[in-house]
Amino acid sequence: MSYEQRLKDLGIELPEAPRPVGAYVTWQRTGNLVTTSGQLPWVNRVMQYPGRLGAEVNTEDGYRAARIAGLNALAQLKQALGSLDNVAKIVRLEGYVHCTQEFRDHPRVLDGCSDLLVSVFGDAGLHTRIALGIYAMPLEACVQLVVWAEAR
Repeated sequence: MSYEQRLKDLGIELPEAPRPVGAYVTWQRTGNLVTTSGQLPWVNRVMQYPGRLGAEVNTEDGYRAARIAGLNALAQLKQALGSLDNVAKIVRLEGYVHCTQEFRDHPRVLDGCSDLLVSVFGDAGLHTRIALGIYAMPLEACVQLVVWAEAR
């Protein structure tokens, strides 16, 4: 089954790939490696779940935000490769969680994107990952993700 068909079967419609908010490109390809710029939880240019985990945002909403940012990352990969069927595998997920000093549930938040990647790509969606907590985030986003993929 193709990854594009799997999206349809899961009832997932990818958003339009978000445009940059600064002086950068939203994805870059070198050889068979594609990496996205940091993806935020935008829906129709509106930030979802703004604020810090452990203060204004709870873990469940952080999970939802990471899933939304993951959908935006998939839209970037599709734009870069023409089709998600051209993804050989997801290599790495970098996750930055906007949080209080006391917050410790970073992995659960990032599972929102990790679970999405595995549901779409199966074993090819298994990836390495880093989860970092940071005190300040652009545009008050609660999460920012970078996805690295190998292209066919």
